Formats: sequence, C-alpha cells, structure tokens
Amino acid sequence: MMARILSLALLALPAAAFAQPLPRDPLGSPMWEYHAGKLFAGAPVVFDDAVRVDLPMLAENQHVLPVSVDARSLEKVVRIVLFADLNPIPVAVEYEPIAAQAFVATRIKLDQRTPVRAAALTADGVWHVAGGWVDAAGGGCSAPPVSRVRGDWADHLGELRGGVWRGAEATRVRLSVRHPMDTGLVENIPVYNIDSVVLSDAAGGTLARMTVHASVSEDPAFTLMFPPGHSGSVAVAARDTGGMEFAGVLVAGGATRLAAAAW
Repeated sequence: MMARILSLALLALPAAAFAQPLPRDPLGSPMWEYHAGKLFAGAPVVFDDAVRVDLPMLAENQHVLPVSVDARSLEKVVRIVLFADLNPIPVAVEYEPIAAQAFVATRIKLDQRTPVRAAALTADGVWHVAGGWVDAAGGGCSAPPVSRVRGDWADHLGELRGGVWRGAEATRVRLSVRHPMDTGLVENIPVYNIDSVVLSDAAGGTLARMTVHASVSEDPAFTLMFPPGHSGSVAVAARDTGGMEFAGVLVAGGATRLAAAAW
C-alpha cells in the first residue's frame, strides 16, 4: 500500500522535478541554460567531441556561414539540432536522419558573435552537444536577402537543384532551393521561409526530414549522407511558411542537375 502511495506521489510531481542538471558550458555562453532548458526539456545532456561541428572561427560573410555536423561516430542518432545561442532566431535546422547517416551541412546567418552548436539526440534519450564561438560583424538576420535587393526572387522561387553521388563510404545527396528566407527582422518584409523538407525513395518511403528556420541562409542548401548501399533517385518535397509547396527528383550523376519544381 505504501509503495502504491509513493508511486502516485511521484506521478503527481511536475516534469521539472525529474530534470537532469545541465553540465557547465565550456563556451561560457550567457544563453546556454535558457536554450538548453527549452531544447532539451530536462533530458540528459553531455558535451561530446564525438559530435564534430566544422565551422570557421570568423564569418567572412555573416549572411552565409558554412556549418557541417558529423555525429556518425555515435550510435542510433534520431535527431540533430543546429543552433546559434545569440541569434534572434537561434535554431536553424532540426534534422531527423531516419534512413540517412547522422550528418548534415548547410549555411546559416549570424547576427553577432555567438556560439554555434549542434546537439545530437541518441535513441537512449541523451543529447550530445558540441560547437564553438564564431566572430561575426553582425546584421546577418536583419538585412534583406540579395534576391530581394535585385527584385528577381519571385522569378526563381522554388527552383530545386541537386544530385546524388555514390561513394565507397557513403552516398552524398546535395540539394538547394531558391528562396529568400526572410527573417521578419527587415522593415516591411514579413517572415517568409522554407520550413519543411522531406526526402523520400522511389517507393515513397521517408528517408529523412527536417524542419528549417529563417536563420538558414537565402537559397538554403543542404548536404546529407546515406549508407553506401543506397541507390536510386531521391524525391524532395519542400514547403514554405506561405503554404507554397515545391517538389523535384534528385538523380545520380557527377554534376548538379536541375530538377522539376512544382508550384
């Protein structure tokens, strides 16, 4: 009877009561605890060199910072989150590899000097975190994209380019979608960005999917890795915050090929 009362009492406790204490941030960010509390919701967190985050120490162009995340040395990665602590839009990409390897590369905007991090969630419920500081001049999120300045963004909206390259250790898939990726932080330009990308095989099975945020650079580009045995074309379906949907098929080849866009 006492054990039953104890069990009921534990069920009545708020989730925060079971939250794991956060490890000390090796980067000393003033926003670490805030973002970690929101992103990890009390789950175990470890700083782990097994998550490799490649990025420059200095952003030569704060509108286009290349970042790659390689968590393939971990087992059973189910989700990867890429975020910048001090950006007004911190999270850039939330990636579910599903049938892909735990690797994603893209380009993001930086609004100031900030830590840029990746967090990989393994099937045991543990978040593995790594990253580093990047110096940036600022304004990456609060300046209009180039296509807005030129005025030709609507002429190319949704154009999809990419390809599939098979290798001995992995099959590489690269794709890019023409889109202004407006942050909503530029006067008179509301937020407007690609928010969902899904990759499927020829039979319609989901290979990978990601949620994309406005802190990803204009004309978002992604490089993903699949097991070396992967063969065949890869279908891409993307959606933006305005309800537009774009689709195409990436095919094998040694060069980037234009795929069809659906309007």
